Amino acid sequence: MIRLLLVTTCLLLSGYAAAQSEVAAKAAASAMPEITIYHLEGRRSERIVWLMEELNAPYKLVFERGDLAGSMANIRAVNPDVPMAPTVTIGNLVLVESGAIIEVLLNRYAPDKLQPALDTADYANHLMWMHFAEGSLAARLFSDYRAWRIDPPTERSRFVDSEATVQYAENYLAKHPWFGGAEFSSADIMMMFPLNVATGLNIVDEAQFPNVAAWKKKAGARPAYQRMLAKARPDGMIGNLPKLPKHAPAGPRT
Repeated sequence: MIRLLLVTTCLLLSGYAAAQSEVAAKAAASAMPEITIYHLEGRRSERIVWLMEELNAPYKLVFERGDLAGSMANIRAVNPDVPMAPTVTIGNLVLVESGAIIEVLLNRYAPDKLQPALDTADYANHLMWMHFAEGSLAARLFSDYRAWRIDPPTERSRFVDSEATVQYAENYLAKHPWFGGAEFSSADIMMMFPLNVATGLNIVDEAQFPNVAAWKKKAGARPAYQRMLAKARPDGMIGNLPKLPKHAPAGPRT
C-alpha cells in the first residue's frame, strides 16, 4: 500500500512538473521583434511567409514583383556572403536556412504553436520531417533532376532516389493526416516545397502518390497558405525550371 502511494505520488509530481515546465516555456516566450523576409517568388522563402500567416504575426516582405534578379539584388544587399532565399532578419540577426529560421521563430516567440508537445511521438516525427524535407528529399530531387537533364537514365537508381524518398512520405501519410502527426505543424510547411518540386518538374509521377496529392490539396486549402500565395506569388510561378520530359522507369533497388 505504501509502495502504491509512493508510485502514485511520484506520477502526480512528474505530471505537475511537466505541466509547470510547459507553462514556464510559454511564459518565457519573447516578444517577437521586427521580422523582414527577403523573398524570391516560388522559392523556399514562401515557407517563412506561410509560417507568419499561420501565426497571424506581423512581418515585412521584400521582393521585386516578377523580377527574380531584382529580388536577388535586395538579398545581396543584406546578405552578400551567401545570398539565398530565404534571407530573414529577426531584429539584428540575419539568418538563412528555412528550417532553422522556422525553429528560431517558433521556439523563441511562439513555443506553443505549430509543434507537437516535446514529450510526444508526434514531436519526434515532426522533427524528422522538418529535416527530411531538405536533408533527404530536396537534396535527392535536385541531384536527380540535374543528372537527368544532362544524361536521362534508362532506369531508376538501384539505391535511394527521388521516387524512394517521395514513397517514404506517401507511406507515412497513409497512417497520419499530417507530417507533424495528428495536427498540422511546421513540418508540413517544410514539406510542401520539395513535394511540389517532385511532381511539378516531373521528377516523379504524381499519380503514383495519392496520399501526397491529397495532403497537398488539404494543406494548400488552408487560409494561411492562400494568403501566402496572394502576397508572395501574386502572378503565379515565375522563372520555372523546365520539366523533365518523362519519368525514368522504376528499377530494382538494393
